[in-house]
Amino acid sequence: MTDLPLTIRHEAHTDAGAIDKLHERAFGPGRYAKTAYRLREGVAPIGSLSFVALVGTLVVGSIRLTPIMIGETPALLLGPLAVEQAFSSIGIGMTLIQRAVETAKAEGHKLILLVGDEPYYSRAGFVVMPHGRAEMPGPVDPKRLLVLELEPDTLAHVSGRISAGVLKAA
Repeated sequence: MTDLPLTIRHEAHTDAGAIDKLHERAFGPGRYAKTAYRLREGVAPIGSLSFVALVGTLVVGSIRLTPIMIGETPALLLGPLAVEQAFSSIGIGMTLIQRAVETAKAEGHKLILLVGDEPYYSRAGFVVMPHGRAEMPGPVDPKRLLVLELEPDTLAHVSGRISAGVLKAA
């Protein structure tokens, strides 16, 4: 990690503008056409699972998790995860992932899905989704569809099309 005075905290409503600009710089205008973005359209991220990284008062990183369904199974979709270019490669992204995963597990969630690079996300325990187990609603390279079980053997009972979910009260 870094020696910078880094603070990780829950995303606040007042962070929305800074996060939008961060996503624009990190992913560009083509991000809206990606399947994962389309899946999140109209679904609010879960506040307790959305975090920002700050250096001083500057938002330098963000992570959000949104509810999804894999067939009949509730799950979470991780993303977007973004870190300012000037602060990349010093562990901020992995710190955000670890905080979100720990919090999701503590809240009783069982499964997290994402579309991303396996060499990076495997450091947090994500693996390639077993072939044929889950189907995204648009084009995605199957090698980039990754999953993390927060409760052992949850994935053994999961199959189906991935769709936007609704957060159910515990």
